[in-house]
Parts: sequence; structure tokens; C-alpha cells
Amino acid sequence: MSISEKLILKIFRKFYMQPGKMLCFSGMDLASKQGALDSLVDKQLLIREKVSGAFSLTSSGYVQMRRAT
Repeated sequence: MSISEKLILKIFRKFYMQPGKMLCFSGMDLASKQGALDSLVDKQLLIREKVSGAFSLTSSGYVQMRRAT
């Protein structure tokens, strides 16, 4: 897992996110993290929500988030 992907998962951990709960990214924050977010979606660790810039953890993503250091 890349450093950028780990940083994204740390953001989810910072907000005590659970699987299925949305976290929104916007503006420059979204633009700078888009590649890592897309990669986590491809790895089925995040789900892209219908709201622009919103993502939620999968069960596997939750496990990885808890491991992210």
C-alpha cells in the first residue's frame, strides 16, 4: 500500500469512521488525494458514494484502516 493510500486511511481513522459511513473530501483536498482515493476504490477498500467527493469504507477497508500506521 502506498504512502498516499495510508494517509487517506489515517484520515478515516482520525474521524472514527465505520464501514458504510460517508466521509467527504472537497476542493484542493479532493484534487490532491484523487489518485489515492481511486486506487483504494479499485482495491475495494473504499466505496465511491453518489455525493461528489464522498467515500465510505468497506469491511476490508476498515480492517486496513485499523492497521494503517
